[in-house]
Amino acid sequence: MILLYFLLGVYFVGMLFIFFYSLAQGHLLVHFIRARKTQTIPPHPPKEWPKVTVQLPIFNELYVSERLIESVARLHYPSDKLEIQILDDSTDQTSALILEKLKAFPQVNFKYIHRTNRQGFKAGALKEALEKASGEYIAIFDADFLPDPEFLYKTLPYFHRPEVGMVQSRWTHLNRSYSILTKLQAFALDAHFLVEQMGRNHQAAFINFNGTGGIWRKSCILDAGNWQSDTLTEDLDLSYRAQQKGWQFIYRPEIESPAELPPIMSAVKSQQFRWTKGGAECAAKHIKDVLKGDFPFHTKVHALAHLFNSSIFIAILLVSLSSIGVWWAGVSGLIPGAWFRLAGVFLIGFVLIAGVYLVSFFYGKKSFGKSLLEAIWQLPLFLSVSMGMALHNAQAVWEGLTGKKSPFIRTPKFNLEDGKVSLRKNTYLSAKIPYTTWFEGGLMLVFGAMVLLNIWAETYAMLPFHLMLAIGYGLVFFTSFQSYGLGK
Repeated sequence: MILLYFLLGVYFVGMLFIFFYSLAQGHLLVHFIRARKTQTIPPHPPKEWPKVTVQLPIFNELYVSERLIESVARLHYPSDKLEIQILDDSTDQTSALILEKLKAFPQVNFKYIHRTNRQGFKAGALKEALEKASGEYIAIFDADFLPDPEFLYKTLPYFHRPEVGMVQSRWTHLNRSYSILTKLQAFALDAHFLVEQMGRNHQAAFINFNGTGGIWRKSCILDAGNWQSDTLTEDLDLSYRAQQKGWQFIYRPEIESPAELPPIMSAVKSQQFRWTKGGAECAAKHIKDVLKGDFPFHTKVHALAHLFNSSIFIAILLVSLSSIGVWWAGVSGLIPGAWFRLAGVFLIGFVLIAGVYLVSFFYGKKSFGKSLLEAIWQLPLFLSVSMGMALHNAQAVWEGLTGKKSPFIRTPKFNLEDGKVSLRKNTYLSAKIPYTTWFEGGLMLVFGAMVLLNIWAETYAMLPFHLMLAIGYGLVFFTSFQSYGLGK
């Protein structure tokens, strides 16, 4: 009975965490709707355009570095007030490609900075280059981005108030339609860049610079303590340090920054691991200061939800595993039927979360009928794959919360859209299959068996949950196995 009560406790605590997280998401949805109804008039352009430095951090980007340089060279801005720093930490022939490509743009003020030690990884590169930057404002674009030529003219007017420290644009997706995997990633990111960022910004809660596609006031970066490399998400870390010092951030969804989505599961996993672990590291680093700070109650609540949002994967993993024991106790009559039915009630949290993703999905869509048909299959598939990522991401979160350090692992870029390079010829893919992938295959079998048991016992309250887990772990396992097999 002790084990039974333990499993019940784990299940209900996990579901309670998911439920309260869903309430926070629902509150953001309310503010997103209000923000959409608010008419925002862009500020007037400054009387004199300031000096700007654009930073392009690059590490081993054979397939996208030339495209990035071509795109940034098309930025519209007074040439005497624009400096473009290429922060090249590459250890392969990317450096030679960059230097050759720069010869095509002698009229552009490119500054090539090459490091050989990679100390501090991306944060270290940004910090070292900042010492040499001549601009009053610092725009940052990762290697897989294609900046809007009007980006600087669109963002700089929002710095008309001296307390504004950063302006973030909305990521859009160059290869959204490439595959089901890229569609599901776009489904997730759109919710963050619309409901979450707009919802937080509308109520003056903490938001984050997304690492790229944004522009900083240089004095804000320095005042907040500069870039630091003690977490894997240096962007989130600096964002919280700056806003705790009183700097205000602005998010503008109408300013778009197109970028590439990882087209294979191994690349998605490397990106997710860094984001989730880095988020957990930032939670451990900042939560005490935020809670002790002189901030409104709602700001602290959303900071909690924001910093610990990756912990939902631990909750999903624990709930899914303990649900097996809860189901067995229910069919065996060891717990009252009312308790068993109550366990299903908590699934309403998933309904609220699904609502957030649906609203963001329909944002800006022209054809409701076509979009509805897409949403009917994309939403359950997205939720299933998100659950199937629980084991992988829970490991990352646990490492972040407990202080286990790991190196910065870049997400490989592909640039498959131009047809010049095939997926199998990508030299950055890993052939080593992580042990967690085999566990994901095992969980696929476990929850597949639970689906059959639910049907056999005619206990349908948990059937949708176990079915989505079986599908999710199955898709993650097979796509992971396939993508690692592409490596040399």
